[in-house]
Amino acid sequence: MRILLFFLIFSCLPGKAQIPVESCKQVHDIALMEQAVHQRNIAANISLESVTSASNNYDVKYYRCEWEVNPSVRYITGKVTVYFVMTAASGNIQIDLMNALTVDSVKQRNMLLARQHTANTLSVDFPATINAGVLDSVSVYYKGVPPNNGFGSFETTTHGGTPVMWSLSEPYGSRDWWPCKNGLDDKADSIDIFVTTPQQYKAASNGLLQSETLVAGGTKKTAHWKHRYPIASYLVCFAVTNYAVFNNSVLLGNINMPMQTYCYPESLAAFQAGTQNTLDALRLFHNNFGEYPFIKEKYGHVQFSWGGGMEHQTASFMVNVNESLVAHELGHQWFGDKVTCGSWEDIWLNEGFATFLAAFYMENKYPASIINNRKAVIDNITSATGGSVWVDDTANVGRIFSGRLSYNKGSYLLYMLRWKLGDQAFFTGLKQYLNDPKLAYGFAKTDDLKRNLEQVSGQNLAEFFKDWFKGQGYPSYNVQWTPIGTQYVNIKMNQSTSHPSVDFFELPVALKFKNATQEKTIVVDNKTNGEIFFRNIGFIADTVLIDPEYWLVTKNNATAKVPDAAAGQNLVQVFPNPVDNQFYILMRKMIAGTASINLYNALGQRVYTRNINLVNGSEYVEVPSQNLAGGVYFLKINAGDFKFVKKLLK
Repeated sequence: MRILLFFLIFSCLPGKAQIPVESCKQVHDIALMEQAVHQRNIAANISLESVTSASNNYDVKYYRCEWEVNPSVRYITGKVTVYFVMTAASGNIQIDLMNALTVDSVKQRNMLLARQHTANTLSVDFPATINAGVLDSVSVYYKGVPPNNGFGSFETTTHGGTPVMWSLSEPYGSRDWWPCKNGLDDKADSIDIFVTTPQQYKAASNGLLQSETLVAGGTKKTAHWKHRYPIASYLVCFAVTNYAVFNNSVLLGNINMPMQTYCYPESLAAFQAGTQNTLDALRLFHNNFGEYPFIKEKYGHVQFSWGGGMEHQTASFMVNVNESLVAHELGHQWFGDKVTCGSWEDIWLNEGFATFLAAFYMENKYPASIINNRKAVIDNITSATGGSVWVDDTANVGRIFSGRLSYNKGSYLLYMLRWKLGDQAFFTGLKQYLNDPKLAYGFAKTDDLKRNLEQVSGQNLAEFFKDWFKGQGYPSYNVQWTPIGTQYVNIKMNQSTSHPSVDFFELPVALKFKNATQEKTIVVDNKTNGEIFFRNIGFIADTVLIDPEYWLVTKNNATAKVPDAAAGQNLVQVFPNPVDNQFYILMRKMIAGTASINLYNALGQRVYTRNINLVNGSEYVEVPSQNLAGGVYFLKINAGDFKFVKKLLK
């Protein structure tokens, strides 16, 4: 769920005044706001398991919602027509609707149906069994004062002395004010929404405005909104007040898509000034994560008076246009709206992604702030030694909406996947995930993301997700390194983990070697503890930095420059043997001077020769061997009086 003024990766850090943040809030504060809905559920003795009791014998195809409200009065009168296809033959269906609302009648093609409304469930009986595969509909006529659940799933207040009303149903507040399927398992294919209000007000909702029509002798007005994309019930919305409305557009590919804003008149200048950021973010996300999911309609902002934002489909409700909040809510249109997490265990597929996309936008706009802000987020993630991105206790409110784990660590799974897979495979894999026919405009689990990334990258990600999604904690690296000659280093990668659920984190690790005038970053793919690497860095370094750009979740890293263990010895090592595409010669502490290297085949023919200068008697040499035929070879090295011969196999 995406809420509250959004600190996230871009906190107010010293010297970062170039970032236009109106109010810095820890992601912890966002998560606390998200917990509010379930705290209220607990107070009302509503368990997470009972927030939906709709039957699973039908598939919702379409909702026609007709509501009459007055923003000065907390009350709703409604008629909701549910079109559905039976998935199993039955003479009954069950719809979610809170008992606080009064059902006047339920009709099927103007015929009254028997009904029972108990335990927040509307049970509807048909005069005869409806067979599987049959399309049918029922209309529910109801009214009342919606209960005060969730973040405020149905709210009334004032702005500048003018009444305002809005809905905010995430995660399970839809049933507080309208009859629907309330779970994470069924999206309607499309909706039409008709909102009747006193004539001085405007009503905003999902999709495109079709008409505003005066009714009741001109004292009332009905706004008709149409949305023709699949939508989860918690993303259906409306808001009513004396809105000022202005329109922009953004070119996405060859489509000039509308951007529409409904804001309070007193906020008009601020929303107009902030809209360009939204247009920029739309282009950035469209270009990098795939086509804006609702491109045939619009993206919109609707101002409300709650302390944050909510990513209603095509119409994000916004308290203001704080830049990172804008990017976070927009990011949810891809991750959360087009593809919605299918369980509480996988809430990171909504929140971790939105956190990542907001950071992606801010990093593109403010590159000078990348390092400090990434470090701040990693510091938050590693402030405790345990904790998984996977929600292992879905009855625990704080666990589901943990800012440290579901938001920040969830976002860093994506950082690390991007680092591990590379930009091309990562972004292509995310696009494939969003367009997967099994997932697009539906629901997903973490295994669905894993499957798509593996298909695109060709990499097996089972170990990564075992360690980083199900596992807890993080690694700490101790890198021991030794200069070899003038250009090479011997590197030993040691690792300890902060939690026993993971014995070793397999990761590619960046190491930046430096001296007073030169630096070079190399990447070692560290798969075992104590693993040794030889690399050509091209100079003699005096310092090494681990993960200098903060792509990885790590803490308490250390480096140590280790003297050459072979000091005082004449030593030549050749590896691997048998050789493959290349092999390596390590010469330590030989007499300074010139060494000749010659490779002969079994017939005594020389197939490779090289002369090198030994600096301080040491050097490390790479010998290409990919073009050698299979067979036996003899390596001969002469350096002054020193002679060395070794048999090699190819």
